[in-house]
Amino acid sequence: MTGNGKSASSDYTYTGSGTNSQGNHYCTRDYGSSGEGYHYSNRDGSYYYSNPNGSTYHDNGKGSSQYTSPSGETRRSSK
Repeated sequence: MTGNGKSASSDYTYTGSGTNSQGNHYCTRDYGSSGEGYHYSNRDGSYYYSNPNGSTYHDNGKGSSQYTSPSGETRRSSK
């Protein structure tokens, strides 16, 4: 993975970003006392978020998405 950077937002700080060996963009975020998270934007149009509370969100870029709550409950949607 390559690249890094730091910029502030209202509730998190970007702590790194770059492109992995598959050509997918990623960035890491520090939410302070809440923990860290990251997100991927993939070449195929899909994207993925991992949040510091343990929840995740994935959109396949083709109209379907999945959210998993911190407790493990999964919700799916499709267009």
